[in-house]
Amino acid sequence: MEGTVTKSTGSWYHVLTDDGKVWMARTRGKMRLTDLDTSNPVAVGDRVELKEDPNYPDTASISQVFHRQNYLIRRANKLSSRRQILASNLDGAALIASLTSPRTSLGFIDRFILTCEAYHVPALVFFNKMDLLGERGEAVINDIKDIYRNANVTVLLGSAKEGKALASFSALLQGKRWLLAGHSGVGKSTLLNAVFPQANAKVGKISEHHNKGQHTTTFAEMFTLEDNTQIIDTPGIRDFGVVDFEPTEISQYFPEMRPYLSRCKFNDCLHTHEPDCAVIAAIEKGEIADERYQSYLGILNNEDIFE
Repeated sequence: MEGTVTKSTGSWYHVLTDDGKVWMARTRGKMRLTDLDTSNPVAVGDRVELKEDPNYPDTASISQVFHRQNYLIRRANKLSSRRQILASNLDGAALIASLTSPRTSLGFIDRFILTCEAYHVPALVFFNKMDLLGERGEAVINDIKDIYRNANVTVLLGSAKEGKALASFSALLQGKRWLLAGHSGVGKSTLLNAVFPQANAKVGKISEHHNKGQHTTTFAEMFTLEDNTQIIDTPGIRDFGVVDFEPTEISQYFPEMRPYLSRCKFNDCLHTHEPDCAVIAAIEKGEIADERYQSYLGILNNEDIFE
């Protein structure tokens, strides 16, 4: 049998086979040893081969994971070298961010965008809760648009409760498979419910003491909605460490830097202090946002900001 993984609960997976049946499945012991540097050998979105367990009804073992056309991966925290595949076979990935209650740092956002760029996943950032910024809102919106103007990422700014951004967000997701990610409390589930009420995702409240969201999504799960729209909702992500990048290739995944790379004097230029660096010259002229360059330096120096 073949099917698609629709939910991961750690040790068990829900797999929807092509005949519409949902199976409870586990990986075989041999498979768990084939990729030791990832915490999960199987991810939501994977196409897999199943073998029915004759001793237990509606249960099976996953004997094979088929080729992934793409996937999104992260290093879970700065103390771990193991990697986690968030989801696979995606049409896009949306990071839900907020600049207040709780705050999502630009460093976190840029690491997400870079990973999407590197693994060939179209990226979107939805800045939620913009209505909470008050009089500062317009200036902040202009700053964000300027920072990401050439970053090859779709940027939407608005509120999960109202606004034109919701319609644009819904249109982008329609008929596609998208991952939704973000810190706990940024309004990810609220946004999902606003765009697709039939998803009926759980919504939590912000902790007043820590000003952080409470985890309401425990496991990654795919919702299949109208017109075959598939939304993979993920647990709140506190950290997003990048993996598997050589220092000389990091700049290639900053789209606004790419036009300048061939103009640098040295082929292995890291764009930090080298003479005749076209990237540094572009930053000084304001052609590349300084905020993006600071994110680049942080990733280059292995100073991933875990927050």
